[in-house]
Amino acid sequence: MLLAIPTILLVVFIFIASAAVLKAKQGQDNGKHPPGPKSLPIIGHLHMLGKLPHRTLQSLATTYGPIMSLKLGQVPTIVISSPEAAELFLKNHDLSFASRPKSISSIYISYGGKGLVFSEYGPYWRSMRKLCTVQLLIASKVEMFSPLRRVQLGEFVKFLQKTASSREVVDLSDTVGDLIENFTFKMIFGRSKDDGFDLKNLVREVLNLAGTFNVADYLPWLRMFDLQGLVKRLKKVCKSFDIVLEQIIKDHEQYTDKEQKGQKDFVDIFLALMHQPLDPQDEHSPPIEITHIKAILMTMIVAGVDTSATTVEWAMSELLKHPRVMKKLQDELESLVGMNRKVEEADMEKLPYLDFVVKETLRLYPVAPLLVPRECREDVTVDGYWIKKKSRVIVNAWAIGRDPKVWSDNAEVFYPERFANSNVDIRGFDFRLIPFGSGRRGCPGIHLGLTTAKIVLAQLVHCFNWELPLGMSPDELDMTEKFGLAMPRSKHLLAVPTYRLAGEVGKEKI
Repeated sequence: MLLAIPTILLVVFIFIASAAVLKAKQGQDNGKHPPGPKSLPIIGHLHMLGKLPHRTLQSLATTYGPIMSLKLGQVPTIVISSPEAAELFLKNHDLSFASRPKSISSIYISYGGKGLVFSEYGPYWRSMRKLCTVQLLIASKVEMFSPLRRVQLGEFVKFLQKTASSREVVDLSDTVGDLIENFTFKMIFGRSKDDGFDLKNLVREVLNLAGTFNVADYLPWLRMFDLQGLVKRLKKVCKSFDIVLEQIIKDHEQYTDKEQKGQKDFVDIFLALMHQPLDPQDEHSPPIEITHIKAILMTMIVAGVDTSATTVEWAMSELLKHPRVMKKLQDELESLVGMNRKVEEADMEKLPYLDFVVKETLRLYPVAPLLVPRECREDVTVDGYWIKKKSRVIVNAWAIGRDPKVWSDNAEVFYPERFANSNVDIRGFDFRLIPFGSGRRGCPGIHLGLTTAKIVLAQLVHCFNWELPLGMSPDELDMTEKFGLAMPRSKHLLAVPTYRLAGEVGKEKI
């Protein structure tokens, strides 16, 4: 995350400081503002965020409280750091904070705001969310792709078994990322890298740019300069992505007999809806066009590739660091599944300790530590504080998950048993644990994300024993993170597998 302001930017400040300060002071204060630290002229509190903003904001909240006011450049910002405050903003006043701020990267990635994640609140977003939920993301649709995931996992286990036989070190960050990337591409496009189709580099660049701090988002008068070169890179990668999407859509349009093609993927589903209204119940609703399809496909890729992979990566990191937990999870899997077959998705609901492990992972390592920012749609008073229209709202899910007032003195410790005999919900109804957000803008892909993360993690733990390479002890494992659109490990996770099931994977029916 780039937060250091280039030298040239300081030069620009000298010439336009007066105008910028005057602009920042425009508007009236109509009430009591949330507390916050003193800000600098022009840049506000940007200089305070550092490389890991979720940690910085957690520290500031201990001084200024769970509803804190900051000025990020010229953008008034409210930071939420407790379950009670999150409930006020995401439930009690959900409609007031249901929109998204526009950023330069989101405009390019979502085809001008047509995607699901970054679009502003309104009729278009409501129609698109309903369409995506019903057509793609409800449980029955997710389960429709279970055979696909089963085959991909079977091939993945066979690959790891060969690696295990030679005692090779596995880069789990890369291999799990590749597996989930193939899941995602197969579901969306019906193709994978093995089909001569490789979007990996484009996806990585999009995710990198989407998670990169752009100073021009907070100092809008700098947009004309593109000091960090991000706009140039966004234009290039989005153009390349668009060319690939055009070809994929054309290839799908060539199939007139879908039965010959096999199972329908997301592109097939959307093409069948082409030219129909986004909202069938609204006669004035615009028709679904190619641009809408591209925007949703891009959203699914950006939201689906790194999120589940990052969750599995952190879960495996903590299991390697805590052999007791690894053994307890393996015992549960062995008891239910046995040692003669792999885990099936139908087993998931019967594995409570696996559920505890995933919850605990998402508590400590929420996929988006600051969730996706919201924007205030109107002047509103919350808990006695006046929030100005267009203010940005950041929910620090990372801080909420580590709040000792909520999780006791061992809040920083990986301890899945804390969820035994607990009613803590992970789907946005319990504000103690909101890795997927909550309310209108909560993630609609929760079921898909949890299904993917659980089955991959279960397969890794059930089929293999794992140890750290080169005699490394669990205490030596580096657990530092890096900030971005998601929150991956700063260093790739390396481990050595040993196959533990009976029989040969190659002889199993997959």
